Amino acid sequence: MKSQSLPQGARIMIVDDTPENLTLLREILSEHDFEVSALPSGSLALQAANKVPPNLLLLDINMPEMNGYEVCRRFKESEKLQEIPIIFLSALSTTEDKIKAFHLGGVDYITKPFNSEEVLSRVETHLKLRALQEKLEFQNDNLRHIVEEKVREISEAQLGTIFALAKLAENRDEDTGDHLERVRDYCHIISTRLSESSPYARVISREFTDCIKHASPLHDIGKVAMPDSILLKPGKLTEEEFEVMKTHTTIGAENLKVVHERCPGNAFIKMGIEIALYHHEKWNGEGYPRGLKREEIPLSARIMALADFYDALRSDRCYRRGLDHMVVREMVEAGRGSHFDPHVVDAFFADESCFEKADYSLSPVS
Repeated sequence: MKSQSLPQGARIMIVDDTPENLTLLREILSEHDFEVSALPSGSLALQAANKVPPNLLLLDINMPEMNGYEVCRRFKESEKLQEIPIIFLSALSTTEDKIKAFHLGGVDYITKPFNSEEVLSRVETHLKLRALQEKLEFQNDNLRHIVEEKVREISEAQLGTIFALAKLAENRDEDTGDHLERVRDYCHIISTRLSESSPYARVISREFTDCIKHASPLHDIGKVAMPDSILLKPGKLTEEEFEVMKTHTTIGAENLKVVHERCPGNAFIKMGIEIALYHHEKWNGEGYPRGLKREEIPLSARIMALADFYDALRSDRCYRRGLDHMVVREMVEAGRGSHFDPHVVDAFFADESCFEKADYSLSPVS
């Protein structure tokens, strides 16, 4: 009589070098509508399992050429086969034999001679356990996808909020237009190029290129504290006014540090601090606020320095028209090794067409 509780249709592989054992186990299991394959050696079992993996393996220990322990080890080394439950079969019944079987990854141990009810009970138990495990793995995968999607939605909402705040600071200066959008794209273009072909390729990950794209709008967040008389002045700043303007780097960084103290693991805010504080530093050490030089300047700020410089000169101001691309590219080249990191300049020229075709609302003059 067939048990109604047994998982019918499961694929069960039996491996035993004794024909009588294969026949007996096949008869026991076939009565319950299992799909049974019986093989006399470990090598044949591995070949068959790699073609069609079973749901459960009944494995004899004492076999010539390749014993059951070795077969089990090879199953567990295979990414395709490692999750298949293995029940060992053996006339060996010492504690040491059983411990070795479990240590290698076996889930159970049936001692010969076989008892049909015991065989069916153990097979049923482990098929059900495996089915429950697969169901749990599926549910965990589904839950992970749901969590990842919610995190993505939250992250996008946070990034949108931060970008909106940066835009509020930018909008105090009516001449900047779509400056944040453009420098965001420029930073992403340059960092991507550097990640593909430069000495910095080993340190620029996908996370870095995504991070700089989203952190770049924070570079001038400190300008929200600048007085209108300086920020909106239609002309060159005096030395005293310029000293005040330079403080937008430290003010922006200090405010972002407050956020970072609450979220110390946030790479986005950490890079935002670097960019806000150091994007006016120069490769030769003549920038501000710290006078850092060369690799002392964070890579994100070195990239931002060129992106910000290029966009500022291409953009219209109340006191001048934006410059033509060809004029600005010459100025970038002239700043190689003095204002800018030479490798960042190389990345700029590698994708120069992306900069040249950027949309500037008014036609620049050369």
